[in-house]
Amino acid sequence: MVKQSGILLLIAAMAVISACGSNNGNDSNGNSSSTNASTNGSSDASANESQEPAKDPVTIKYLTYTANGGQENTLKSMVEAFEAKNPDVKVDYEVVPYADYDTKLTTLISGGQAPDVYELGYENFRKYAGKDLLLDLTPIISADSSFDPSTYKKLAYDAFNYNGKQMGVTESFSDVVLFYNKDLFDAKGVKYPDASWTWKEELDAAQKLADPANGVWGTYSPFQFYEFYKTIAQNGGGVFDASGNPTINSQANIDAVQWMIDKAEKYKVSPAMNDDTFSQPDADLNAFMSGKIAMARFGIWNFSRFKDAKFKWDIALEPGNTQKAHHFFADGIVASKDTKQAEAVWKFMKYFTSDADSVNKRIAAGWSVPAVADDAVLDAYYKQAPPESKKVVIDALDSLVLPPVGPKPEKWGELQAAVTEQLDKAKFGKISVKEALDNAQKSVADLLSK
Repeated sequence: MVKQSGILLLIAAMAVISACGSNNGNDSNGNSSSTNASTNGSSDASANESQEPAKDPVTIKYLTYTANGGQENTLKSMVEAFEAKNPDVKVDYEVVPYADYDTKLTTLISGGQAPDVYELGYENFRKYAGKDLLLDLTPIISADSSFDPSTYKKLAYDAFNYNGKQMGVTESFSDVVLFYNKDLFDAKGVKYPDASWTWKEELDAAQKLADPANGVWGTYSPFQFYEFYKTIAQNGGGVFDASGNPTINSQANIDAVQWMIDKAEKYKVSPAMNDDTFSQPDADLNAFMSGKIAMARFGIWNFSRFKDAKFKWDIALEPGNTQKAHHFFADGIVASKDTKQAEAVWKFMKYFTSDADSVNKRIAAGWSVPAVADDAVLDAYYKQAPPESKKVVIDALDSLVLPPVGPKPEKWGELQAAVTEQLDKAKFGKISVKEALDNAQKSVADLLSK
């Protein structure tokens, strides 16, 4: 009996131990609890997933020059706002003075340490894209259902397209428009310029507004290379054709340059070409500020210069002959071809160039003008007067003219010098306009053949 009892006790103990190890799917009441266990296990797994520590944010390096000299705090604020909206991305940025920027960037790229994202002016963009240094954003953009290119003014967005590939995005821009002295117009009863004006209407108004006895000129534009390529575009001309062949001595270009000279030498509505006064730095700006020029083509960066003028003034689109054409000086943001953080870089590029928060910070700080298309987003900019017609600045983007860097962007400086040399000869009457442009055509063709 004792032996039998011992066996029974051992069996009982083993059963208890077994029960402690597992309830075999039964609850304390002997009911099946397999569903409950499964639910608890799933719940625990979900909890573990949701409580997994967040991945460390990726860091992208950004090199910039436009913030230098007064907008460093604006940049800092924009970066902080971006990081708040995108906690998975950190931005390590460096501000470099413009004079040192190209050297700094070239050194980094040569050393295999290119920043993930960086600024480039349009002319340098063409050079860097031609050297295959930039990331093709086209696949990323195509996959981004939240992105709409129409957020930007179309021609401004297309400016950073290279050979059919979107290689950057316009960050900000400046352009040139027609400034006019409303008081001088009112005194002569002349209608203000509007978008319908051509060179003919400009000349008609200038002849009425010019007052030689009081030293007042009807209209003014500088005579130099940048004005040349914009003015010939207003007459349907250009420096290159669609295939990249120089067309400098086309008849449209000859007529346009003659018009530039005739305003001074034939119609006497502009200062004489040999007027040393207007060859001095800021002489034209000072003359307008003094009420001595009725109309002038100036860059929008001069708005602040004229804010305290003692007369009323405003801006309008520039008159063209066969079409409108306006300068477009753009800074864009591009990505390094070697970046390992393409998605993060694209988030940053979108925010920095078009997000309403970013745009508002730029406008409030008076930093630069983004090339966005939404008037509601730009409303704060439009309200910063003078000038009253601030929207003209954005409207000019519909007829922008890109710097004609041509098929060899690295020769841009030499191209300018070659054309300028001949324009100066025509300006002072040493040779005819046709001879000057024939010479320039040959010089540029020779330059591109090397």
